[in-house]
Amino acid sequence: MQQAIHVDADQLAPRSRPPPVKAEHSRAYDRVMASFRRRLAGLLALTCCLGAASLARAVQAPPAPVATPAPSQVVTELQSAIERARQRFEARDLAGVLAAVSERYRSSGMTKAALREQLLAMFALYQELRARVAVERVEMVDGGAWVYTSGEVTGRLPLMGWVTVLAWQGEPEVARREAAGWRLIGFQD
Repeated sequence: MQQAIHVDADQLAPRSRPPPVKAEHSRAYDRVMASFRRRLAGLLALTCCLGAASLARAVQAPPAPVATPAPSQVVTELQSAIERARQRFEARDLAGVLAAVSERYRSSGMTKAALREQLLAMFALYQELRARVAVERVEMVDGGAWVYTSGEVTGRLPLMGWVTVLAWQGEPEVARREAAGWRLIGFQD
């Protein structure tokens, strides 16, 4: 059963203006709102300052490492270590070459295990290998030695003879002193 609802026309007509506000209520409202706006502005300013300060700390790059020329004793030790590794490479002594590489070696995605695989592949492919390595300069950076070398690796292939396998100029590598002496550690990236 449906019921009829009675609505007056006054209820449907829109009001032309809100009811008048008393003057004392308007002044109290203005004071409260002014106080609220000041507090809100202060809170926003504080938030922005704190956010900017933490953003500045997050964005600031760490200080650039300082490179200093390595002492002559360090250069001599590194040249000897590189020469031993070069001789072991030409003798195709995998363990001897890898003895110059830290267990923590990591550089441009290359690890000691990956280096081992590359050396095994080279030893299998070439009948004989020769290496020439010249130390150009050594710089100390954050306790590590940045060793800049130039050189060339050549290999003898059956039926083709000697070919250049690898050549480089002024390339850096990072070494650190470990219990076993100076070992390559890489850039750790």
